[in-house]
Parts: sequence; structure tokens; C-alpha cells
Amino acid sequence: MRRVVVVIACLWSSVSTAHEMLPSHPQLRPSYVSGVLQTQMHLFNKRQDVEYYEIAVFDEDFRPVPFVTGYRVIRLQYLEQLKFDVYVLADDADRAEYICSRSKLRGNGSNGAMVASRICSRFGDIAR
Repeated sequence: MRRVVVVIACLWSSVSTAHEMLPSHPQLRPSYVSGVLQTQMHLFNKRQDVEYYEIAVFDEDFRPVPFVTGYRVIRLQYLEQLKFDVYVLADDADRAEYICSRSKLRGNGSNGAMVASRICSRFGDIAR
């Protein structure tokens, strides 16, 4: 039983040091370009072992949905934060269900376990 508690404690400490992405329920709003919707996201790096995060938009079955952002892969130092805009075509907006950030790990030659993290926010109602 003690081993189970130790494993759970180790996993919890890894999860608690993951990165953050806000808001948790972003809304797509009309952008300055006709037929394109946008939202603004905020990414915060709480992991010392990760510098890069990949951004993606998915449908309800986690199939990719086309989108545009200035940062597909974001370099973010430990405790650094960044706000960025995400643009989705209005025609694809009904399919866009999640926006996710995933930590990009680099091998360091050690045999130690590395924990990747993926944070997803679910799109709220579309403000048209």
C-alpha cells in the first residue's frame, strides 16, 4: 500500500508543476478579417525542464482543425508567460472544440523519466 501512495504522490507532484493555459473556456469572436474568428490565450510555464510548447486546435474527436497563430511552437522560459491570438475560419468554428498546448521535451541523454504535459481549453459559445 505504501508504494501506491508514493507513486500517486510522485505523479501528483509532476502534474502540479505543469504549465497553465487560460482561459479554460475561451470564446471565438469576430476578428478584423471577414470570415475569421479569434480568441486570445495566456500561457504560463511552471516547468523548469521545458522551454517549448506546441499549440493545436482539435474537434471533439481530437482531429486537427485548421487555425492560424503567430506561434505554433512557443519558446517560454521557466516562470515566463505570453498572451497570443488564435484565429479560426468561421466555416471551421463549429468543429473547433479544444485548443491545446503540449510541452515539447528534448532528450538530455539521461535515462530518467520525462513527463510531458498537455493542457486543453474547451471553446465556449461562439460570439458572432
